[in-house]
Amino acid sequence: MKSDCIFCKIIKGESPAKFVYRDMDFVAFHNIKPSAPVHVLLVPVEHIESVNALEERHGAVISKMIIRAKEIAKQLGISDSGYKLVINVGRGAGQIVFHLHIHLIGGW
Repeated sequence: MKSDCIFCKIIKGESPAKFVYRDMDFVAFHNIKPSAPVHVLLVPVEHIESVNALEERHGAVISKMIIRAKEIAKQLGISDSGYKLVINVGRGAGQIVFHLHIHLIGGW
């Protein structure tokens, strides 16, 4: 984990977050600046800067995050109405926090 990373601080309990899911591999919490009625971030516990930093060994956690995203969408009542999963890769694509994360967005 990186000491200056806000997501690492949230994972360690040093910064507050409203969690909807947590296990040994990743966490999911509500975005503090939502762009939709439901906006949750799914974040691996291991600090991975972006998709560009992924290695083969990360395959299991990334697939687990995507599979759990559908369960979280159901839990939050947006699975039937629809939702988006978004990953911004790099500053030019809008990545602000350089710790890989998936946006789960919906509820319109």
